[in-house]
Amino acid sequence: MTNRKSWPLALSVGPGAMNARTLDALARVGINQIELSSGDIAPFYDALDFPHQAAHIVSLARERGVEISSLHLPFSPFSEIDPASFEPEVRRFVVEKQSELLRACGGAGIGLAVIHPSGEPYPETERADRLDAAVDTIGRLCGVAAESGVTLCLENLPRTCLCRASDEMLRFLRDIPALRVVFDTNHSLTEDNAHYIRAVGEKIVTLHVSDYDFIDEKHWLPLEGKNDWEAILSALEEVGYAGRFLYELRSGYTYEQIAENYRRLIG
Repeated sequence: MTNRKSWPLALSVGPGAMNARTLDALARVGINQIELSSGDIAPFYDALDFPHQAAHIVSLARERGVEISSLHLPFSPFSEIDPASFEPEVRRFVVEKQSELLRACGGAGIGLAVIHPSGEPYPETERADRLDAAVDTIGRLCGVAAESGVTLCLENLPRTCLCRASDEMLRFLRDIPALRVVFDTNHSLTEDNAHYIRAVGEKIVTLHVSDYDFIDEKHWLPLEGKNDWEAILSALEEVGYAGRFLYELRSGYTYEQIAENYRRLIG
């Protein structure tokens, strides 16, 4: 059992936030931890040159009072970077590129990395085989992460993606013991969020916090959608969650709005 008031405020940001002005604005409202994220693989290489500049990027943020405490590994384009692909060359590319980023994380002292288990869309008839392929790919990457001093965190996803329900997440966790979970509060479309949290339990080590309409992911600010936040927060406390309260939102919200929302939810 933990206390929600111990969960520090954090935010997912893109490569464009890696400048003094934005980092100062984050720190000014009390957002002192961030997840550096890019859905597409290109910015990690073209904009940031992350494999070679990770330590410099971490130092830049730290000088402004902000800690890059996790990296969200890229997950698109699906044709190139799907861990559940049936094409061996695609899965080899996933392992090659994500391994570069994981090693850079470890070298820069970033302790967590978030990864998606799959792309989409998948027909139901392929689901079991896609799961087998993804377990193999993620298992290889989890080994690289462990060697690099990084905890690899698998994300629950919506629609036809893998890990849309807790039974699939539990398969990964059973077959890859070192793997942990990032729980996204706006991805569950077929299973209650609190049920999913309790099923996965202490394996959840970080969050993606946002709200939605139960129809599809929206990444709205909490309290703008249908989530039962007291049920979610209580379930997290029950399973001993001790990580960050990390928002992952669509654009348009100010840092001040996010900080105020955190105060309303956490108290």
